[in-house]
Amino acid sequence: MRFLLTNDDGIYARGLIAMKHELERYGHVTVIAPITEQSAVGHTITIADPIKVKPVQRGGEFFGHGITGSPADCVKLGISCIMKPKPDLVISGINRGENIGINALYSGTVSAATEALILGFAGIAISVDEYIDPDYSAASIFVARLAYKLTLKGIKLPFALNINCPSTTIEHVKGVRITKQGESRFTDKFVKRQDPRGNVYYWQAGRTKIVDDGDDTDAVCLKKGMISITPIHYRLGWTGGIESLEAVDLEGLLNEP
Repeated sequence: MRFLLTNDDGIYARGLIAMKHELERYGHVTVIAPITEQSAVGHTITIADPIKVKPVQRGGEFFGHGITGSPADCVKLGISCIMKPKPDLVISGINRGENIGINALYSGTVSAATEALILGFAGIAISVDEYIDPDYSAASIFVARLAYKLTLKGIKLPFALNINCPSTTIEHVKGVRITKQGESRFTDKFVKRQDPRGNVYYWQAGRTKIVDDGDDTDAVCLKKGMISITPIHYRLGWTGGIESLEAVDLEGLLNEP
């Protein structure tokens, strides 16, 4: 099995390293990720500047390709130029901090998964609900198992997946739900500051506000300690094809050896 792994936190991020480690249990992993953090860049693609590719080493060994573009650029470049043969699945993450509700529209992590779908490939975005000191173990193990099952069974999903997972060990996950995108969103709060030369600048300091109350929404599911799996599409407002995802025993993935 061949996996293309990217993210928006940058190629040196702990979440990407954890995801790579688990995916390597099931197949070959090609890392193609931004050299610098690209959080909240959405579906940005680079068209007016060259995209540079830098080989990145970890522990004296080749780790992956660092590029000067966005997460969507990583997927485009990976599928078009770098990976031969093409990947069976594109995975984006693990993002530090949840991507739920309206916030998914801003996410570079989520956009990498939908870019895969645009190009005709299966895409999964994965995030955890902690920013300061996240535990990536449950998210990495669950998504690696899911990626393996989807590829092994040859399931062709007509959508990408936006998965949000509690920051915990897999033994403490309360369950798995197929959810819908809720209305929770980032609340704007700007801190006004001044640089040493007297120039005024603003620093975004908002937080995600949960406004959903339905058990079938991503935010509520995640708040209850469960893994939320939301089918998403580049056609905004599109729904359908859930039965293809339901063919996988999602709850069973929590307890596999």
